[in-house]
Amino acid sequence: MKKTVIILGATGLTGGILLQKLIEDTRYERIKLFSRSKIEGLPEKVVQFTGDLLNLESFKADFKADEVFCCIGTTAKKTPDKVLYKAIDYGIPVNAAKLSKENKINTFLVISAMGADRSSNVFYNKTKGNMEHDVLQQNIKNTFVLRPSLIGGARQERRLLEKIGLMVFKIIQPLFIGKLKNYKIINAESIAKAMLNLANNTSHAEVIITSNEIELIANK
Repeated sequence: MKKTVIILGATGLTGGILLQKLIEDTRYERIKLFSRSKIEGLPEKVVQFTGDLLNLESFKADFKADEVFCCIGTTAKKTPDKVLYKAIDYGIPVNAAKLSKENKINTFLVISAMGADRSSNVFYNKTKGNMEHDVLQQNIKNTFVLRPSLIGGARQERRLLEKIGLMVFKIIQPLFIGKLKNYKIINAESIAKAMLNLANNTSHAEVIITSNEIELIANK
């Protein structure tokens, strides 16, 4: 039986790659995108719902699928207001998980970040940690939280500091062995592959998946 899937964050790097993979994947007959703006040139199997994702409850009637892929995320540069930042990075994924639970969607995947920690004094890490906790509190049958390290890939927008960081990390990659493997750069392509593999092989026991584990699952 072919499936319907929801993507949140399809205009981002990882979400965009995932969207293309889902378009090509014959296991999926319908892809629902929820976003602030429409993406042009997509095939008929993609249905787009545009509006304010900070008010995700307004989409409840259409928020029905077999799986949800949440690739939402912002940056301090794009969203310097901490209240708005939290509304995006915490509020949207948690509300999506709540809607998934209400609408009996049994598979929910969300991208978090390495270093997510509810007890952290770092705002970014604490926000991600609280998001993870409250998503898992929904007790959706198949929930996967992915914690990638620095994400590599060709972005449309310019992020100078991130670009410099990626260059430095690439130089020192050979030093990342043993426990340091989780700090290696991971390509958005690998994250998208891992999400698809997890969604279609729910025998995976992982709930919170580290960056190194993401790479391993992507290559299965």
